[in-house]
Amino acid sequence: MALQSRIRWLSCNVFLLLGGAFLLFLFNSSLSSTSIFKLPTYAFTAGDRFVDEIDTPDQTFYDDPKLSYSIERRIKNWDHKRKAWLNHHRRLAAGADERILMVTGSQPATCKNPIGDHLLLRLLKNKMDHCRIHGYDIFYNNAYLQPQMDSFWAKLPIIRATMMAHPEVEWIWWMDSDAVFTDMEFKIPIERYKNHNLVVHGWPSMVYEKGDNKSWTGLNAGVFLIRNCQWSMDLMDSWAKMGPQSPDYKKWGPILTTTFKDKPFPLPDDQSALIYLISMEGRKWADKVYLEGEYYLESYWIGMVGWYDNITAQYTEMEKREPSLRRRHAERVSRFYGGLREPVIKKAGLRSGAGRRPFVTHFTGCQPCSGNHNPMYDGDTCWQEMGRALNFADNQVLRTYGFLHQDLDSSAVYSVPFDYPHTNIIHQ
Repeated sequence: MALQSRIRWLSCNVFLLLGGAFLLFLFNSSLSSTSIFKLPTYAFTAGDRFVDEIDTPDQTFYDDPKLSYSIERRIKNWDHKRKAWLNHHRRLAAGADERILMVTGSQPATCKNPIGDHLLLRLLKNKMDHCRIHGYDIFYNNAYLQPQMDSFWAKLPIIRATMMAHPEVEWIWWMDSDAVFTDMEFKIPIERYKNHNLVVHGWPSMVYEKGDNKSWTGLNAGVFLIRNCQWSMDLMDSWAKMGPQSPDYKKWGPILTTTFKDKPFPLPDDQSALIYLISMEGRKWADKVYLEGEYYLESYWIGMVGWYDNITAQYTEMEKREPSLRRRHAERVSRFYGGLREPVIKKAGLRSGAGRRPFVTHFTGCQPCSGNHNPMYDGDTCWQEMGRALNFADNQVLRTYGFLHQDLDSSAVYSVPFDYPHTNIIHQ
């Protein structure tokens, strides 16, 4: 009888224990009200680059059906939304304050210029090379996300959508398709811009001063960095209201041509629209805009291409004097050698516009895809000089692989001997 009582007592307590555990589970589940579904568990290997990129089952801004990627729908509280997402992805949040994503692209259709698609391929390779060396991801788009916003206006919907697709990225780096990296070692001094949200190459006197000095070329909107934040969302919202999809588009033409006496065409363009915003609405935007002039975040190709051979000769002499700069090395550590070169460049007195490689050479007005280049450029000058710029940059990449172009006009390469350029060149 005592044994049966003990068994009943034990069974009762086990039942109560299991029941309590079940109720506790239900209570905890009810607290997790933001968890909307169960995600599967994946097994990753140690070398898998996506090991830290498992999504959260908790709700984020992506689960809001009212949120739109469209440039025509304003987004609010983006800083809060982005921060909340990063809090759910702590590993991706580490280092996010300096993470850069390059964005570039081209039109959806085949190029009319017979060599246009080949040039676009080489231009993309150039950007991929730079991103690989410096550890940036790159997004290449060839769709009009807002069909009315084509040509130079197409970048705004792309950048807006990219910010939403990549909350783990602090900076979006826009590059026009016709911009060429011509210094593969140079690293963006991102810490310089900690108090700014837009970085663009320009001249303050041509942007902010009133009168005839104000110019629609006071900055170049083909290459810029823009921070992934609410300020930038608001700027793009105001900027897009001057674009071709806006009901106010036609009214902005006369305003911009009146403001910028040197503007050569009547239709509103993205560049003069941006200058108008940051100069005429200065209190709202100007304090967060950094007009970079210490290095060529972008440079006009006409003033650069004739110097490539001279620059190459100066860098070759530099390497003859400094054994560490001509040492063979893995591409993965190229940034380290770029750092070694910096004090040597300064010691030699080289600077932007005076012997230093231009960071970016921009073939403004060349239109490599359509072929309808500015009539002031003779014949095939655009394509020839673009090829030279690409080979000038490609040499900096191929050198790590043991080769160089025979000259800047040639696609043929030769094998570089050990300890080059201290030793004689041997063509093979």
